[in-house]
Amino acid sequence: MSTSQLSVQLYSVREPLTADRAAALQRLTEIGFRQAEPFGFGPGVSLQDIHDAGLVTPSAHGKVIADDIDLSAAFGAAAEQGVQVLIDPAIAEERFATAETVASIADELNAAAVVAAGHGVQVGYHNHWWELEGDVAGTSPLEHLAALTDPAVVFEVDTYWVEVGGRRAVDVLGAIGDRVRFIHVKDGDASRDTLKQLPAGAGVVPVLDILAAAPQALRVVEFDAFDGDIFQGLQQSFTYLTTNGVQA
Repeated sequence: MSTSQLSVQLYSVREPLTADRAAALQRLTEIGFRQAEPFGFGPGVSLQDIHDAGLVTPSAHGKVIADDIDLSAAFGAAAEQGVQVLIDPAIAEERFATAETVASIADELNAAAVVAAGHGVQVGYHNHWWELEGDVAGTSPLEHLAALTDPAVVFEVDTYWVEVGGRRAVDVLGAIGDRVRFIHVKDGDASRDTLKQLPAGAGVVPVLDILAAAPQALRVVEFDAFDGDIFQGLQQSFTYLTTNGVQA
C-alpha cells in the first residue's frame, strides 16, 4: 500500500489525456505523483494504462446515485481494478434544497454502501458549492447529509468549493471528522470562475489550515480549469504541498 499522501484528479488533465494519454500520464509521474483519481469510472472502463504508468488508484469518480446504475457491477468493477472508494462526483443542486430531499440522498447512499461492502469497497460523495449554500436543519446541506448517512459512507470534501459556497472549509472538515477520507486541494479567488483557479498557496484559500484540519485525508490535487500550462500548475501545487510536509 502506498505511503503517499498525494493524489491527482485526472479531470485536471482531461484535454492532454485526450490528445496523448500515455504522454499525459507520464508527465504526472515525472512531476512526482504516484496516485491518481480517475473520472468517469464505471463497468467497462479500464484503468490498466493508468496502472501501467506507475499510478495507483485508491479512489475514482463515477456515478453511483442514478436510476440507471447497476450498483453491483459498478462496485465490482472498482474492486477488480484496485479502486477502494467509488465517489459520486455530483448530485443535482435541487436535491439539497430541503431536509427531506437531503434525507432521500442519504437513503440512497446508505443503500449503495451496503452493496459496496459486499464487494469490499466503499462509496463516497464529492461536493461542489451548492451543498454548502443555505441552511438545512440548522446546518449546511452537506453536513446534514453526513449526519444522516451510515459511517460506511465516506466523503471527499472539495475544500475550494466549500469556500465558494460561503462556509469555512476548516469548520466543515471538523464537523464531518474522520469520515473525510479525501480532500480536493485547489486555490484561487474563491469564485465560481474556474479559470481563476490557481496552484495551491497562490490564492485566498487557507490551504495549510485545511491540511491541518484533515490529517487523515488523502490530498487530491485538482484544477477544474487553469489559465496556463496545466502541468506547470500541477507542478507548482505539488511543490507547495511537499515543501509543506505532505508526503509524496
